[in-house]
Amino acid sequence: MYSDSSGRPANVIGPAGKPLSLDDLPPPSTKRWVIRRKAEVVTAVRAGLLTLEEACERYNLSVEEFLSWQSLIDKHGMRGLRTTRLQQYRRHLASQAEKMSDNRSSS
Repeated sequence: MYSDSSGRPANVIGPAGKPLSLDDLPPPSTKRWVIRRKAEVVTAVRAGLLTLEEACERYNLSVEEFLSWQSLIDKHGMRGLRTTRLQQYRRHLASQAEKMSDNRSSS
């Protein structure tokens, strides 16, 4: 399971329950981020196939974008990674933040 030189796992169990290696990850040129690809990258980082920095560099992601994927998986499962869901969650969070701000103002 572990590679000889780096001490990193050679493969891990991916989000679909199948082995996932660096060769199985989306190509660095990926432009269309479907749920499965996002989940594979998050799984790879969490399991140590890639570091956060390597993933962000490889896929031209901001740390914030990657962390949002990770947070959405934690809060809502893989379905949270759907773009339409992401927009709904952002609107919901903005609404909650607005309510909190209003409550602080009236106190």
